[in-house]
Amino acid sequence: MKPVAPKFFLITAAVALAVTALPAFAKGDPVAGKQLVWTCTGCHGIEGYKNAYPNYRVPKLGGQNEQYLVNALTEYKKGERSHPTMRAQAESFSDQDIANIAAYLSSVGTPNEK
Repeated sequence: MKPVAPKFFLITAAVALAVTALPAFAKGDPVAGKQLVWTCTGCHGIEGYKNAYPNYRVPKLGGQNEQYLVNALTEYKKGERSHPTMRAQAESFSDQDIANIAAYLSSVGTPNEK
């Protein structure tokens, strides 16, 4: 029997390390997420709503990419994005809540499709 080359073990170890180093993406439950988004609609559900300061349009979230929503809410939660209201909202959610919210919002389609 021919011995397995050390190179094989190095490649296998590198792949295993890379896979375990990837961030976990919790599977979201859109039904549970629907129960959590009621606070979001106060700003994100109003057609043409703008903030007074700074002056910008509040984005619609329906149909947005699920991973983008997870990333954005997580960044608000950690303080990596600065918006006091969004940070306060995101801090109240667990990582699973965030995954559920993202699963729901990404499943409802864009505002123009409603």
